[in-house]
Amino acid sequence: MQFTMLSKLRAEEAPNAHCISDSNISLTNYEFHKAVLRAAGTMDSQGICEGDVVALMLPNQVEFVVAMFAAWYLGAAITPINPMLTHKEANHQLKDSGAKLLINLTGEKIDNNVSSIAVTMLKHGDEFQHAPVVNPEALALLIYTSGTTGLPKGVMLDHSNIIAMTEMGREGLQISEKDHCLLILPLFHVNGIVVSILVPLASGGRVTIRQRFDIETFFSDIEQLRPTYFSAVPTIYAMLYALPKEVVPDVSSLRYGVCGAAPASADLLVNFEKRYGFPIVEAYGLSEGTCGSTLNPVNGIRKAGTVGLPLPGQKIAIADFNGRHLSVGEIGEVLIQGKNVMRGYLNKPEETAKTVVNGWLHTGDIGRIDDEGYLSIVGRLKEMIIRGGENIYPKEIEDTLLEVAEVFEAAVIGVSDEKWGEVVWAFISLKPNTECSIDQINQYCKQHLTRYKQPEKVIVLPTLPKNAVGKIDKPKLRGLYQVQGA
Repeated sequence: MQFTMLSKLRAEEAPNAHCISDSNISLTNYEFHKAVLRAAGTMDSQGICEGDVVALMLPNQVEFVVAMFAAWYLGAAITPINPMLTHKEANHQLKDSGAKLLINLTGEKIDNNVSSIAVTMLKHGDEFQHAPVVNPEALALLIYTSGTTGLPKGVMLDHSNIIAMTEMGREGLQISEKDHCLLILPLFHVNGIVVSILVPLASGGRVTIRQRFDIETFFSDIEQLRPTYFSAVPTIYAMLYALPKEVVPDVSSLRYGVCGAAPASADLLVNFEKRYGFPIVEAYGLSEGTCGSTLNPVNGIRKAGTVGLPLPGQKIAIADFNGRHLSVGEIGEVLIQGKNVMRGYLNKPEETAKTVVNGWLHTGDIGRIDDEGYLSIVGRLKEMIIRGGENIYPKEIEDTLLEVAEVFEAAVIGVSDEKWGEVVWAFISLKPNTECSIDQINQYCKQHLTRYKQPEKVIVLPTLPKNAVGKIDKPKLRGLYQVQGA
């Protein structure tokens, strides 16, 4: 089922059933479909047609989803832009994507060559009267990578990609029309779009949108809205776990929480479930794979410290630097194969050819697969530290640091060293109202890590910097190192 048809089908099957809401608006299936038709009419009046790209620079709100479905109805693709970007940063994405129309809160122009309208205009268009464009090969999403090295690249995902990913996610997460997702992750990221919007809506379920994660209101939302699941990043789970012990919310509606975007420590996963009573199912994936590729089973053995088993319809392999597939238990690059693998990087055929080889997506992540098929992520190829010829994977050290009771967050980077080539530096933040000396940290590392893996320097920060998706921002930490090391 292509998503251009979804709003119409939901309206026909259950017109009065709840579809989607945020803090300001709540739409039934019928109302959602009508909103999509009006938005499509507005875009049509702006000259948007099949093959065009529409940029959405909006915070999390119902209108984002309406605009996305309206663009698809016309046969256009969307490229979501982080609304917190500066004009210079946003301008790169507008130009690179070839966007014809920008929809933002005010209608302010960012690029003189791109038309802009305020999101409120979507409500006032005449309903689009023609049939929707149905083409599985049409571009659906242009998702820009975080750009931690160089300028962000546009990941091209067509409708066949998102259809396949949604079916895989629905089967893996066991989502049905009874499910209600609370969205707290940003909609400019593929995780928010796929796991929290497309999967529940394609399953006949409903969605409640929040602009962002708010630790002050999160559990009251859970108690009042009664969602059945949500998706978050490890930092959010760590913040929730660090709440005072007297915080005992009613979370009985939740079947599970999904954890993705970055690896979580095994201790956090186990202890979180013990405290709150609902499981975290850890997943793994990337934009180039349309979102998710592995998942710890919802009903089955969940192995803390792994990111689970391949989702239905996908294959996972581990390869050496020459692309040779390795045996069970060996460490190498994680490869992914399936209908969810991207079409390629926009206007970058050489980079595409290096990333997708013989149908296998080379992720740049380092991992291993155990004898039961569970994948563990060890680190990133580009983050691997080589000290005196020894390969060091930051996640192993980060997990060790997180075992210290007072440590809230940990990040490890490699720093140039004249003697060893690289040495380990660790950045940590502490849990509220706790104290822990650097000497204590060093002693713990000496007890649990072999000498070459032990941090040469430990730096305690009030909080570790995050990127827009909530991952710890290691490039910023490297910039901080340059200051610290001066």
